[in-house]
Amino acid sequence: QVQLVESGGGLVQPGGSLRLSCVASGLRLDWYAIGWFRQAPGKEREAVSCIGAREGNTHYAEPVKGRFTISRDNVEKTVYLQMNSLKPEDKDVYYCATELDLRPCTTSSDAYDYWGQGTQVTVAS
Repeated sequence: QVQLVESGGGLVQPGGSLRLSCVASGLRLDWYAIGWFRQAPGKEREAVSCIGAREGNTHYAEPVKGRFTISRDNVEKTVYLQMNSLKPEDKDVYYCATELDLRPCTTSSDAYDYWGQGTQVTVAS
């Protein structure tokens, strides 16, 4: 049974940093792509970044390019999202999602079958 658990969210000041973690179980992580998405209440889910299965290609949405970095530890079965230079508009609930053998990865949420419960990120003074 595939399960994902996010953590690392919290309150941070503008310009600050957070590192989100997505711990996976029930799978061999390097066979799976992981996507990070975010969603605010009443708004559509937005893609943030993804890392593909096997070779691990990465992709970033334009709003986070140069500020966010996705990485994967296959032994720990954890995918990280390092978020630097955070802005108030980055405030959202962040979700990780996974799908088998998705390569290159995609930022289309429809491609992912397994989702975590989300972790709240708040950026405020």
